Amino acid sequence: MNAPCLPSEFAAAGPRPRRKTVGVAVGSVMVGGGHPIVVQSMTNTDTADIEATVRQVAALWRAGSEAVRITVDRDEAAAAVPHIRDRLMLRGVDVPLIGDFHYIGHKLLADHPACAEALDKYRINPGNVGFREKKDRQFGAIIELAIRHGKSVRIGANWGSLDQELLTHLMDLNARSATPIEARAVTREALVQSALLSAHRAEEMGLGRDRIILSAKVSAVQDLIACYRMLADRTDHALHLGLTEAGMGSKGLVAASAAMGVLLQDGIGDTIRYSLTPEPGGDRTLEVKASRELLQTMGFRSFTPQVAACPGCGRTTSTVFQELAQDIQTWLADSMPDWKTKYPGVESLNVAVMGCIVNGPGESKHADIGISLPGTGETPSAPVFIDGKKAATLKGAGIAGEFKTMVSSYIEQRFGA
Repeated sequence: MNAPCLPSEFAAAGPRPRRKTVGVAVGSVMVGGGHPIVVQSMTNTDTADIEATVRQVAALWRAGSEAVRITVDRDEAAAAVPHIRDRLMLRGVDVPLIGDFHYIGHKLLADHPACAEALDKYRINPGNVGFREKKDRQFGAIIELAIRHGKSVRIGANWGSLDQELLTHLMDLNARSATPIEARAVTREALVQSALLSAHRAEEMGLGRDRIILSAKVSAVQDLIACYRMLADRTDHALHLGLTEAGMGSKGLVAASAAMGVLLQDGIGDTIRYSLTPEPGGDRTLEVKASRELLQTMGFRSFTPQVAACPGCGRTTSTVFQELAQDIQTWLADSMPDWKTKYPGVESLNVAVMGCIVNGPGESKHADIGISLPGTGETPSAPVFIDGKKAATLKGAGIAGEFKTMVSSYIEQRFGA
């Protein structure tokens, strides 16, 4: 048998280089231009209900959302926006607010200048900003207001509300072509063109490239990947990623993660949002947590210490390792608000809580600090590894508490002043 040898070339680990885009200021947050990928979310409250909207924006911000979009669909909602901004500031919540406009955005922004001023960005949909002869006029009115108030704009095309005139035109051209393509491909092209043509018009009117973010959202994973690759090939505008109408529960999480994960690995995307359908009475902040976990697990950003834990099997009939993993993960998350300033860099910490001898010691050595709990039938002892070396062996009923004490000491020694 031949001795093993190393290949002459190794596959490079990590994502492709980030696509170069123009940086856009959204309030105090920078999107694109090489800045960290921004986590975004959206409220589902009635914006006219000021207190409910303030509570939800604050909750999303506390969960880690770096920009929050709110619906502005009628006069009452537009009138509420400056009051929402004021109450958030009083609570110490300094998060950029994005106004989501459809159909009558031009009128609401013109009739409510305090709303236009309080928002940090306007989101407009070229598919429903206006129809026929009104489209250019109403789109132009919003762009002029954005220029007047010094605001950025997201031009967000969506295949659920695609510009039908553009789509019909492209379908007709395709039908007359000697080599027609499938209708779905024409729809993707129409979506991309809708965003690009609108951005071009906004720039012609005087809105700087550093004030424009583009998106082209669909609800099918492969179509989303195709659309954003097309956009990335044709423009250096900053791009907002999101699988629209992703769905509920695990389906929504998996679909959005698959689509955005591929694009982020390609170096595409400057800000992201999970468009998850919450369960009745569900936690709206799940979309923020999912965004942060995607960025952290892919290595783009670090927000909170990570816990690696095995899934369990017949070797781990005890629930001790599950309870300890949950306890450690909750404790780390709850401690982060204080640790962020007290222990700079602690968000990069990796902890392992393993359940048996098979992979436990090895995985614990790869972590900054890890513990390998005894599996069924194993010696009732738990080795602890710190920076790849065995540091202690814990025994008895107090293993969980002792391990947390060791984690605390490690954080103090490594990240403390």
